Amino acid sequence: MKKLYLLVGFALTGSTVFGQTTIQGVLKDSVAHETEPYATVRVFRSGNLTKPVAMSVTDKDGKFHQFVSGKGEYILSLASVGKKEVRRSLSLQGQSVCNLGTVYTADDAGQLKGVEIVAQKPIVQMTTDKMSYQVSDDADAQTMTVLDMLRKVPMVTVDAQDNITVNGSSSFKILVDGKPNIQLDNNAKQILKAIPASVVDKIEVITNPGAKYDAEGVNGVLDIRLKHTPGQAQNALQKGYNGQVKVEFGNKSERLNASVSGQQGKFNYSVYAYGGYNKFNHLDILQQQENIAPEGSSMITTTGRANQYSSYNGADLSMGVELDSMSQLDASIGYNYYHEHVPAYMTRTYNGASYGSEGTSYDFDSPHTYRSFGIDASADYQHFFNKERSKSITVSYLFSNNPAHMRQYDEYHSASSLIGNRLWDYSNEHTRATEHTFQIDYTTPLGRNQTLNIGSKFITRSNKSDSRYQSITGSTDTTSYLSASSGHQFQEAEEDQLYFNHQYIGAAYAEYEASFGKWNTRVGLRYEKTWTDIKYPLSVKENFKKNYGNLIPTVSLGYKLSDMTNIGVNYKIGILRPGISYLNPYRNVTDPTNISYGNPDLNVEKTHVIGMVFNHYETKFMMNATLQQSFCSNEIYQYSFRDATGILNTTYGHVVKNRWTNFSTWMRWVVGKKTSVSLNGYLGYGDMRSSVLNERNHGWQSNGTFMLEQTLPAAIKWNLGLQVSTKNYSLQGYSNGFNMLFTTLTKSFCKEKFDVSLLYFSPFSGKLKQKTYSHGVDFENEQTVSIPLQMVRVSFVWHFGNTKKQFTQHESKISNDFGEQSKNKINTSTGSQE
Repeated sequence: MKKLYLLVGFALTGSTVFGQTTIQGVLKDSVAHETEPYATVRVFRSGNLTKPVAMSVTDKDGKFHQFVSGKGEYILSLASVGKKEVRRSLSLQGQSVCNLGTVYTADDAGQLKGVEIVAQKPIVQMTTDKMSYQVSDDADAQTMTVLDMLRKVPMVTVDAQDNITVNGSSSFKILVDGKPNIQLDNNAKQILKAIPASVVDKIEVITNPGAKYDAEGVNGVLDIRLKHTPGQAQNALQKGYNGQVKVEFGNKSERLNASVSGQQGKFNYSVYAYGGYNKFNHLDILQQQENIAPEGSSMITTTGRANQYSSYNGADLSMGVELDSMSQLDASIGYNYYHEHVPAYMTRTYNGASYGSEGTSYDFDSPHTYRSFGIDASADYQHFFNKERSKSITVSYLFSNNPAHMRQYDEYHSASSLIGNRLWDYSNEHTRATEHTFQIDYTTPLGRNQTLNIGSKFITRSNKSDSRYQSITGSTDTTSYLSASSGHQFQEAEEDQLYFNHQYIGAAYAEYEASFGKWNTRVGLRYEKTWTDIKYPLSVKENFKKNYGNLIPTVSLGYKLSDMTNIGVNYKIGILRPGISYLNPYRNVTDPTNISYGNPDLNVEKTHVIGMVFNHYETKFMMNATLQQSFCSNEIYQYSFRDATGILNTTYGHVVKNRWTNFSTWMRWVVGKKTSVSLNGYLGYGDMRSSVLNERNHGWQSNGTFMLEQTLPAAIKWNLGLQVSTKNYSLQGYSNGFNMLFTTLTKSFCKEKFDVSLLYFSPFSGKLKQKTYSHGVDFENEQTVSIPLQMVRVSFVWHFGNTKKQFTQHESKISNDFGEQSKNKINTSTGSQE
């Protein structure tokens, strides 16, 4: 009986497959020989041109693959804005493929004047496991930063403090061109607000990455694809270049960036550079910590005001060459520098319990500085084994190096029984993360609409942290730490730490992809093995080694309800490897009432995620709805507790079990030829429990962004955005919600050679109040930072070049997620840094 069911199943599948024909080809301009991306593809039955039987759009390279079920005579229509419609008569007799090759179109001088164009090019591409926002097709990309554009991306939220979440969670991985960036792992918002959006092709939100991607990123991967796509030198006769220069001024920032890309025969290149300065004055700080004890409660109140200044610059160079018709070699190198300085003047007061009703207080300066300088370089060789380019092998190498330096000191101005005659407390930390990645990937078709992907990867990663603490009493340094090169005797202070963490990671994967009629599936299996070697060269602590392996399955199943609607289900396991900021045992005691340190005993966090996806696309309306359920029994959580001396300790541990139900939706409606509206919304319910801390927290949280895009008279483009958010919950507390408004006006001049843009951004109340609350059995802690966040920016952009095509080339084939994760650490500084 089982055999009979299998035979019936194959028969039904076969009837669906063999009755379907794939019409494929590429649409190009007949004069410039440039491809026509996102042109409308329609298939009609001969004699009936009123209702298409199938419809889609060409991809970014002008290619189309349109499935048609049935036999008979058909007419194919290809239409692009500003071009003449192309029609081809087709006779489909059940063949599997109808290859039209290259189809040429030409300019239609009268079309834009004589036809009212209501439909707009789809700016979002949706599948059951990925959503792509085409940044290069958004006019705001010429004047905005990458962080600004993320506010428009489905399933992504950027709050008023520039913290980034995907599907309501900060547990995700950020890639650039499919490869990791160590600086982004630690300073995502600072780096992304420095990079101009004009150098970005698209931003992909990959909710179920598959076995080819590393398992890091519980809630998926945010992949920022720059304008670096391999294989663009397919037309060796093509020559040209284009670029832009942008200058921006505002009450909070100044910026300058420039980019140029081009092609000369089989060689192509792209380079961009940027720099800027941010300033935020008068940040008001209030922190209240209540310690609860049998002898009575005490209150520690810290108040003050801070300023925040940051500067940055960076550059990236990419090159590619077509070695022959079947081989491509690409390379890139880039750097990013970031510096932040936050001077602050504070007052700390102690009341209650042993401090008495009048209490005691002291004043102190508490400035901190942070610097980082990162270099990334990559090289890729890709070879195709057939003219269809469906069978290939890729060999890749990636190098990353990111040294950073953080310094903080407290200078005391008044005496107190709590600090004695201390003058200074000084904390100095140097870190360095270096990675070498080697990867090989092989792709081959197994038959019609079936593909096998296999590959392997090896990574060597070295992390170093050199942390020092000094306390100066009067004129005497209470530590005897001196530079080893000075010839003086060295004695390690208790809080000093020299820490090495070496990791060696090997991975292998296999993934099968197939589509059968209206069904499509992807099944993969990945194994990752990690060898860790931890050393304390200057400490009595014992060195130790830690090895572990993870087997990661991924499953994705989709069904096409119609040409415009599809549904799918996904399952994956996401992991989080603790990086150096989690593991570093250095004890930061610059605040004597609240010390913090890492936990070198942490293991891998593992989360199971099940999701359901619904996508619908029409000419004027697009919609995505995603429902996910996640489970984690060993979450790495940053928690606080009071020790025996009454000091509040903050560290990390596997102390939480959580369960989250998340619903995300994105909708875009093209109201008319000059108006469109969109909604990006999230609703989630979380349940967090800890038997170790004997605590539980649960609740609903949500956020939403409403966007209006309008073309005003005189071709002025106006965007209006409204964003609201409720509280976000954790085991021991919450962070407050926010409301904000942002709007832009953009006007082009001189045949779109120059753009002028005006931006306004502000919380509803004018000031952003960033409030966090946490509690334990014997303490409550509340901190509020008020930031004057009203911003006005004006930008000027000059476009130049001799072709309208954006030449692109290199995109590393490495999707390396083994770097330091940013869970709960996206916001690494005080306040916002727009």
